[in-house]
Parts: sequence; C-alpha cells; structure tokens
Amino acid sequence: MAITLFIVLTKSIAMIIGLLKESHPEQRVAMLPENIKSLVDMNVDIWIEDQAGVSAFISNEKYEEVGAIIRSRKEILSEATIILQINPISEEELSHLTDHQVIIGVLNPLREKELVASIKEKNLTSFSLDSIPRTTRAQAMDVLSSMATVAGYKAVLEAAMQLPTFFPMFMTAAGTIRPANVLILGAGVAGLQAIATARKLGAQVSVFDVRAAVKEEVMSLGGKFVDVEGAKEDRSAGGYAVEQTEEYKQKQQEAINTHALKSDVIICTAQIPGRKAPLLISKEIVEQMKPGSVIIDLAASTGGNCEVTVDNQMISHHGINVIGNSNYPSSMPLDASRMFSKNLFNFLKLIINDKGDLNLDFDDDIVQGTCITHQGEIINERVKSQLT
Repeated sequence: MAITLFIVLTKSIAMIIGLLKESHPEQRVAMLPENIKSLVDMNVDIWIEDQAGVSAFISNEKYEEVGAIIRSRKEILSEATIILQINPISEEELSHLTDHQVIIGVLNPLREKELVASIKEKNLTSFSLDSIPRTTRAQAMDVLSSMATVAGYKAVLEAAMQLPTFFPMFMTAAGTIRPANVLILGAGVAGLQAIATARKLGAQVSVFDVRAAVKEEVMSLGGKFVDVEGAKEDRSAGGYAVEQTEEYKQKQQEAINTHALKSDVIICTAQIPGRKAPLLISKEIVEQMKPGSVIIDLAASTGGNCEVTVDNQMISHHGINVIGNSNYPSSMPLDASRMFSKNLFNFLKLIINDKGDLNLDFDDDIVQGTCITHQGEIINERVKSQLT
C-alpha cells in the first residue's frame, strides 16, 4: 500500500538536520563539509555535534566555514528534525526522541530486530541506508557498495603487510621469487576490489562465487574464476548471493578446499543479507594450510566464512594469521566518509524539497525501500516479512 506524507514547515523556520559524532572505535563521520554546504544552500539548518569529524580529520571550523552550527549532542537529539549517524544511536538515547523525528543511518534491520522494534514502538520514522534498493537509479546512494570498495582494498593491503613473502614475482640475482597465490571467496563489490588490488600488487588470484554472472567481471580484472556447476540464482535477490542446495555446497566445498591449501592469502567476503555468513573454510583446512598464510575475513560480524575467525581480532591458529574485520572503512576514515557522505546527500535530496522542507514521498521506490519504520509501522517489506 502506497503511503504519502508531506510535512511542510513554516517559511520562517528552517528544518534542522543534526549530524552526530560516532562512538569509539568508529572513525568515520556521516557527512563532510562539501555536502553540508549543498544542504545549507537548500535552506536547511545544519547542526554538527562538537568534534563530530575529528577522527576523520575534519575540524569544527571546516563545518562552520560552510554554514553549519556546532551544537551539543543533547541539543541535536532533542531538536533536530533529521538525525544523521552512520551507526545507530543507543537504546537509551533513542528513548528521548519524539515521533516527529527522522533517523537515518546504517541500522542493519535484518539483524538488529530489537532495535527495529524499539524504533517502531517510539513511532519514529527511520531510514536504513543498507536497505537501499539495488537498482541503477539508486547506485549513487549505495553505501554498501562504497564501503565494500574500501573493505576490499584495505583487506588486501593488510594481507600483504602480514604475509611473510612478496605478492609479486621477482627475478633477482638471488633467484626467482614466485608470486603469492590469493584466493577470494565472493565476487561482490568487496571481492572485485580485492581482485583488482591483489592483481596490481602482482599476485595470482583465484575467485569463487555462486553467481555465474560475475565471471566476466572477475576475468576482466585478471582473476581466475573457478566454476562449480549447479549454483542456484535468484533474480529477486537484487544481485546478492542466495542460499544454495546441499549438493552444490558439497561440490563447492571440495573445490574451495583444494584451492585453499595452495593459497598464501584467502580473502573472505561471502555474505547473505539477513543470514549467518556461509562457512567456507573449516578449522581442519586452516590447520593444513602453509604456515605464515593469511586469512582476512570480512564476514566476521555475521559469523565469518572461516570457522576459526574471531570478530574484531587477529589470531594465530597453527601458524596461520586469521583476521576478523568487518569494518575496514573505519580505518580509512577520510575517503570512506567522503564516499558515505556523497551517498547520503544523494538520498537526502529525495526527501527534501526545493524549499528545504521534509517531503517523504512513499510512491518513490527508493524512499519506500529504504524506510524501515513510519508512524508505528514497519514499512520495508523484507524487514516486515522477517520480523512479523
């Protein structure tokens, strides 16, 4: 059922957008001054929490130069019409918000069921940027793709730093150094960026993905696509991987095991939205890998593709360095924030009209698909189907 809401503020009172500082250890900030200036030009008041951008190397003065106003967190939470933050605000702070306010961030609604229930109970309007539809029109707002680009790049660089051997082949007077063998599990945006970065560093790259459609992209970047017949694909999944049959999983596992044992580096990126990450590298396989090998698990926060992964930790298991890190974008805070900020600004343009007023048009498929809660109801169909 289509819902249309128009909120029109009086001309003398500009709408307030409040930008909150992220909690440690997050170093990104949701918006940078270049996009704040564009919002100010749209007749919107912008309040920035004190030192919100400091971890991303953006000072208060930079925000003030483009017309933003520095305010306390308490003032923003109590008075802003739209509240921006990458990660969700705490349950305690959520309890102080009122039903006329809008919160926008990365809410992980398919996993954070209690958070969604709390937001719904408070009658808050919420938008989760990780729920933006995977359509051509929505690409300019796709924060998942932007952050995955950073993650794929940083994962390979960290692997190169941890590996006790070179990535490229070298011909030296002391002999020939063979190139590193890199195995990448999952050829989404993070996987594709990992392929590109590993190839630039001179490694040999093999890639697994259940979606045959990505084979051409993998090969265009110089990777070797490992075919496993019988994969199931679902067009309604919006380009994401879907759950596979047990027969396919067994064939896939045998092929992955063979390649894993020959690899110096494994980059794990395989995830299924709203579900536990598929287990692709068993403890037994890790223990048979070459000592000094490195596994980077980008799916750590959803259980990991590697059985021995510990989220947010680097461990050594039988001489194999296993790094569980699902938030590499935070380690590149300036450019990651720049990309996130542009995506967020493009989304805000859909819900703010030419007069600087909030205008939520639920006939727009992006607005409808990104909205999680509104007026005490769950709007997003996928979230609704999993929570009701």
